[in-house]
Amino acid sequence: MKKIYFLGVLIQLSFISVAQQQQSLSDTNFLQPIEINAVRASDALPVAKTNLTKQDIAKQNVGYDLPFILNQTPSIQVNADAGNGIGYTGFRIRGTDASRINITINGIPYNDAESQGTFLVNLPDMASSAQSIQIQRGVGTSTNGSGAFGASININTNELDTLKSLSFQHALGSYNAQKHTWQVNSGLIKKHLVFTGRLSQISSDGYVERAKAKLQSFYSSIAYVNQHQSLRLNIFSGKEKTYAAWFGINQTALDTNRRYNPAGTEQSGSPYDNETDNYTQTHYQLFYNTKFSAAWKGNVAVFLTKGKGYFEQYKAAQTLSNYGLPPFISGTDTITQTDLIRQLWLDNSFYGTNLSLQFDKQKRHFIAGAALNSYDGKHFGIVVGSATAGAIPASYQWYLRTAKKTEGNVFLKWTEQLHPNWQSFVDLQYRQVHYGIKGFKDNPTIVIAKNYAFFNPKFGLTHTSRNGKIYLSYAKASKEPNRDDFETSSNNIPKPEILHDFELGVEQKYKKWNWSCNLYYMHYVNQLVLTGKVNEVFAYTRTNIPKSYRAGVELESRLVVNKWMNVASNLTISRNKIFQFTAYVDDYDNGNQQTKTYNQTDISFSPAILASASINFKALKAIDISFSSKYVGKQFLDNTSGQDKKLNAYFVENLQLSYSKKFKRHVLDFFVQFNNLLSEKYVANGYTFSYIYGGKLNTENYYYPMATLHCMTGLGIRF
Repeated sequence: MKKIYFLGVLIQLSFISVAQQQQSLSDTNFLQPIEINAVRASDALPVAKTNLTKQDIAKQNVGYDLPFILNQTPSIQVNADAGNGIGYTGFRIRGTDASRINITINGIPYNDAESQGTFLVNLPDMASSAQSIQIQRGVGTSTNGSGAFGASININTNELDTLKSLSFQHALGSYNAQKHTWQVNSGLIKKHLVFTGRLSQISSDGYVERAKAKLQSFYSSIAYVNQHQSLRLNIFSGKEKTYAAWFGINQTALDTNRRYNPAGTEQSGSPYDNETDNYTQTHYQLFYNTKFSAAWKGNVAVFLTKGKGYFEQYKAAQTLSNYGLPPFISGTDTITQTDLIRQLWLDNSFYGTNLSLQFDKQKRHFIAGAALNSYDGKHFGIVVGSATAGAIPASYQWYLRTAKKTEGNVFLKWTEQLHPNWQSFVDLQYRQVHYGIKGFKDNPTIVIAKNYAFFNPKFGLTHTSRNGKIYLSYAKASKEPNRDDFETSSNNIPKPEILHDFELGVEQKYKKWNWSCNLYYMHYVNQLVLTGKVNEVFAYTRTNIPKSYRAGVELESRLVVNKWMNVASNLTISRNKIFQFTAYVDDYDNGNQQTKTYNQTDISFSPAILASASINFKALKAIDISFSSKYVGKQFLDNTSGQDKKLNAYFVENLQLSYSKKFKRHVLDFFVQFNNLLSEKYVANGYTFSYIYGGKLNTENYYYPMATLHCMTGLGIRF
């Protein structure tokens, strides 16, 4: 039955003490969070960046995950396994996937230490606690955590908010989407103490069949501040349960039933109803900031991130010997295979410390920083059910593998005012990484003990004028392989990746108009990509490509036409190439792999054109109308540039209507947002593989379709 779209209600109640508000507006003599300065780029630095304020975030934060909130920023493309922006979502910036994008929360690394990926589903509704977000495209400035090969994103929740408030938000939308958020802010208690808290619950049935998501989270922060020092403790957590929707669908299903989900179908009859991912992640962050003098400041942060969860799946016709079990004797029958239900577990701890010393006086500014962190991970599997009674012991654990990763870095960022209009920038980082891996699920004999040392220099020059700036920069980034890359063998470990990033930009700002143009050339050495090659356990593995590059231009503009209308747009045109690429294809006829070499092929998932535009109207002082659009050009599923292995270009339009009316003691809000207005049947992500069978080359593509027209709506009251 065709899904019926419906509208829901957002009720928001906020209680704000007017007396407290007036007091806080005049009292600004507090030490602001300086840990953010250590990883962010100031306006004068030679870095291509986008800053989102709390108001920018709130406008887009209507119930969808963080990538969709960032969707109108330059050079970004987003996707969602469930198709509607809730649950497992992903993004790429300049064609670079999330495992190469560094994310920090208040300067604390967020990327998974092993995969280096960013699983934002583990922190649902984090945007509601964010006061600002900075996106640095390219290598950017030195930060903590994994290397930034496409961009770095810093989320700030530590900004001091002295306004007393209490709010409740409730939203409903298409595909049974729901979002409930409760927030509180104590305001200043005895002029120095502030507490903030949030509870959130988000759920959805998903556009894709059975792609349900149930997400819960909380955020709490307590801080003591004065003009010389501050102490803040943040504790926040997310819990997710999502039905698997990451297998994709083939071309036939895309043409006939694009909402089909193959997950759970190994069970005969109806699909297994608990083919789900279950994970809880809790963050503890403690910050101490101090102001030594007018010029000197310092900060120390310690953190602990605890994660634990499992993926449950139904597996048919599993061979008992693969689970370390002998054949099962039942009467006169010898059973070697059975259907079973298994859970793949991950239990990990990530902990460490960051510190920085900052100097700012007249023509000179520098930041010296250091960080040390460790990751302890346990991977294990448990069989929780079997179709053959007695064949498998109860709660049988068939593997346990451990991993440890330790990382440290030191950096120095120095800016010098050489002339009233000229400023230099030097950023030097030294980073060390140690991997310790004791086996893999399918390859238990591999033991890894590997050390890496990277030196990452960055240099830049900025010329500023009354209305803008021109900048030129060079930055080097280095990146170690991911955990899965080590499964190739203990003697054939991939090389680390190196990136040389050159940026040239111009920015101009006027009273009603601003624009920018940024040129970039990103030269990769030994970039790791999928080639179709298999490892010792016949799993597809990434291979170093000696030389590849990304080159492009990013254009942005914003025009205030008058007091009731403004327009904004951005455009990225790029060329993303591998100089020489060897593809491996499984030959089922002969039991081996065949190879073919390509020259000047396109890097996968790297569209040559990305564009966004929005037009905003203010009507009758209380009504806002925002119309936005997104264009993503053609992109390839692998690195062979095959026309039979691509995602078509797509153009998506959204419309948001909002009403806000201020009364004496409260504010009335209403909004409705329509996504994919024209019901474009587009695909934002996928994968492909080819094989030879019967003397013929066969290619199979798998796709992740996105939802057609869907919406969210709401009503709010703030007191």
